[in-house]
Amino acid sequence: MKKWLGYLLILMMLTACGNTDDASSGTNEASEKLKKVTVVLDWTPNTNHTGLYVARDKGFFKEQGLDVEIIMPGEAGANQLVASGKAEFGVGYQESLTEARVQDVPIVSIAAVIQHNTSGFASPAEKEILSPKDYEGKAYGGWGAPVEKAVISSLMKQEGADVEKVDMVNMGDTDFFTAVKRDVDFAWIYYAWTGIEAELRGEKLNMQYLTDYSDKLDYYTPVLITNEKLIAENPDTVRAFVTAASQGYAFAMEQPEEAAEVLIKAVPELDPELVKASQKWLSPRYQDDASQWGIQDKKVWENYAQWMNENGLLEGKLDVEKAFTNEFLPKKENK
Repeated sequence: MKKWLGYLLILMMLTACGNTDDASSGTNEASEKLKKVTVVLDWTPNTNHTGLYVARDKGFFKEQGLDVEIIMPGEAGANQLVASGKAEFGVGYQESLTEARVQDVPIVSIAAVIQHNTSGFASPAEKEILSPKDYEGKAYGGWGAPVEKAVISSLMKQEGADVEKVDMVNMGDTDFFTAVKRDVDFAWIYYAWTGIEAELRGEKLNMQYLTDYSDKLDYYTPVLITNEKLIAENPDTVRAFVTAASQGYAFAMEQPEEAAEVLIKAVPELDPELVKASQKWLSPRYQDDASQWGIQDKKVWENYAQWMNENGLLEGKLDVEKAFTNEFLPKKENK
C-alpha cells in the first residue's frame, strides 16, 4: 500500500509539473503573440504624453495585441525615425509635418493629442511685455527655426510693429526660467507645462497665445504620427495603436489624478506636483469641443498650410488629404 501511495505521489508531482510547464508555455506564447512596436516622443516626457503611458501601463496596448516601447527622440527626432521605419509611431507637430509632407517625407498624422493650440509667447511680468508690439527692442529665445520669426512677425504686424527690431537668440536646451533671467526677455512655451510650472513657482507670466491673434495658428500640436508604409501594409497595427491610445487619453480626461500617478511612476524624475497640476489643467483640453478625442479637421490643416505659404515657409503646396487621417480612430457609438 505504501509503495502504491509513493507511486501515486510521484505521478501527481509529475502531472503538476507538466501543468506548470504548459501554463508557462502558454504565457510565453501569449507574450510572443504581442506585436512589438516603438513610439518615439517629441521631447522629454510630460503630460502631452500621459495617454501613451496610461495605455502602456494600464494594459490597453496589450489588450490590442501590442507590446509598446516608449523612447526619447535623440538627435534624429521623431519625424525622421518614423519616416525611416526605425520607429512605428511618434509624437509630432502639425507645423513640422506640414513642411515634411511638402518635401515628400512619408509621415501621416493619425490623431490630434490636443484639439487647440495651447502655446504662446511668455515673459516674466516684470519685463512688461503686454502685447506683440512690446517685442520691439527685446530678445527672443528660441531654437533657430524660420517658423519662429514668421509667427512673431505675423503677430507684430497686426500692431504695426517691426520684427527686425527683435533680437533673435538661439537658446538651445536652456531652461525657460534660466533663460529669461539671464539671456532673453520672452520665449515660446506650452502653457500646460511651463506655464503651470511658473504658477507653482509663484512667478507671474504675461502670455500672448497664438490663437488670440489668428485662427490659422490654431493648429494641432502635438499629434501622433506613423508612416505611409505601415498604413498600407499593416493597417490593423495602426488601428490597434490608435484605439489603445484613445483609451489612454480618455482615462487621462476622466481620471486626471490617477493618470498623473501613472506618469509619475513611469518617469520618477519628474516633479510630482508639476505633473499633477499640469494634468489637471490639460485633461479637459485633450478633446475640448471636438466630437471625440483625436479627431482632426481638414480646415485646420488647410488654414495652417495657407498661413505657411503666405509667410514663405513652404516650398510647395500641401496635399492635405495625405497629411492626416481620422480612419483609425474608434468609431463613435450611437447613443
